[in-house]
Amino acid sequence: MMAIYGPIRLVLDIAFFIMIVHIIMSWLISFQVLNLHQQLVSQIWFGLNRLLEPIYNPIRRILPDTRPLDLAPLVVFVIIISLRDYILPEILLR
Repeated sequence: MMAIYGPIRLVLDIAFFIMIVHIIMSWLISFQVLNLHQQLVSQIWFGLNRLLEPIYNPIRRILPDTRPLDLAPLVVFVIIISLRDYILPEILLR
């Protein structure tokens, strides 16, 4: 079972890191520390959005509309942490 747990843990760790980068970038863009008119910043931002939007959209359909605050990243963040730290170790490492 450890052969299954290792790669799943790695994928969840990578998703966790990508979401942290996306959340921090969204804050920096909102507070105008980063500018989307810079080519590198806009490429990274749009790449992260294209990567994470398929994950966020199903959760946005379930959650109520809280227009100024997007709760989908928070929900996905909690799901990834709970899968990585609590659920998968219990299931796979028995």
